[in-house]
Amino acid sequence: MIYHHHRFAEKEQIVLKIKQKLGKYRIEQRLAEGSFANVYQAMDTVEGVRVALKIPLERFAGREFQKDFKNEVRLSAKLDHPNILRVKDASIIEGRFVIAFLLGEKTLADRLKNRMSLRTVFNYAEQMLNAVAFAHANRIIHCDIKPENFIVFPHDQLRLADFGIAKLALHTLQASGSGTVGYTAPEQAMGKPSFRSDVFSLGLIFYRMLSGRLPEWPFRWPMPGFERLRGRVHPELVSLVRKAMEVEPRRRFKNAIRMREALRRIKSRALAYPVRAGKNSRRKPGSEDWRIIRFKQFRKKHGKHMETLCSCVRCGGPVLEYMQACPWCGVSRKVHRHDTRFPARCPRCNRGLKLDWVFCPWCFGPGFEVTTTRQYSDKRYTARCSNPRCPRGELMPFMKYCPWCRRKVRRKWKMPGTGDRCPSCHWGVFNSFWNYCPWCGSSLRSTGLP
Repeated sequence: MIYHHHRFAEKEQIVLKIKQKLGKYRIEQRLAEGSFANVYQAMDTVEGVRVALKIPLERFAGREFQKDFKNEVRLSAKLDHPNILRVKDASIIEGRFVIAFLLGEKTLADRLKNRMSLRTVFNYAEQMLNAVAFAHANRIIHCDIKPENFIVFPHDQLRLADFGIAKLALHTLQASGSGTVGYTAPEQAMGKPSFRSDVFSLGLIFYRMLSGRLPEWPFRWPMPGFERLRGRVHPELVSLVRKAMEVEPRRRFKNAIRMREALRRIKSRALAYPVRAGKNSRRKPGSEDWRIIRFKQFRKKHGKHMETLCSCVRCGGPVLEYMQACPWCGVSRKVHRHDTRFPARCPRCNRGLKLDWVFCPWCFGPGFEVTTTRQYSDKRYTARCSNPRCPRGELMPFMKYCPWCRRKVRRKWKMPGTGDRCPSCHWGVFNSFWNYCPWCGSSLRSTGLP
């Protein structure tokens, strides 16, 4: 259980010294110093075992704050789970409120200083989700999910600590006026925590374990370390982490229970996914998965002007937001499952919309509210609607329907840099790379693809 200084915390003199006795405990060393409590390693002279003692700072010794620490004890006692750190003992000793826990080997924050295999990441992720899901099933929001609060015990067992401190943490965040801090969800920093706030914090931890980088506000994709993340793990795992880290709470998993279910569904595929060879990899030349090589070649040749920032959730191939099918494996993309650069989304296909559009140009969908009467220009408008009565008529590449009058677009869109056409819909394709038409889903193998 490690606690870090916050910039708004006052420095408090440490009064407990090495070898000092506190009831039956003999202090051996100070493990950490935090904003609300200090943590010490101590020897229980009666039972003969080492424990971790959490002792509130003197400025939190009043009745109101003692009530919060007592609440932590009661919550921990209620949550009997192998991945949750239970209180061993709690009592008032020499006027101090002392909470004793089993002593772990280190925190997950310490473990993150060293590299992890994908299997180790999955092991930790499952244990973290088991702990938080159990808390959520008992209607408890942790509110302080971070690597420092996951304790590593022998055989890589994780246990979640620090239940009940949420009220103190929330007060401090609000008082600081600093917004999002560390692993805290944006809405929690504004004083509105929910189960989805814990999901957001878990997503940040998973992202750091997989990419080696901790994203920071304003959490815009692609985030630091995204290339390493995309090259290391299955696209479905990338999508899971991205969903957990959505800034808008409603787009995240409802709680840790749902997130755990999603992780279990993709586990076997994610662990079997071939990792791309890095610069220092010992993999022999030519042994890299042929699909990964093709994806790399495509991004190198066409990625810049195609804006292929999304990946297929099934095969990992680069795709455009507007594609109706994956051009690599043919899986349907009726619903877009990634971020968008547009300011709004269609409630049916989840693709991007501009605020002044009347209809969705990607799925023929009406029914969303136009939020402004202002007309916005856009350099992406490159064509005109064929309807002479269309009120505006500007079209972007790959639109299926006019966003102003809802007429079906007759134009056969081309792909930049090639004259290849799908034999079924006649829209542009890359015969040298793709197996399927991303616009109509037809197979392109008849064009000579391997």
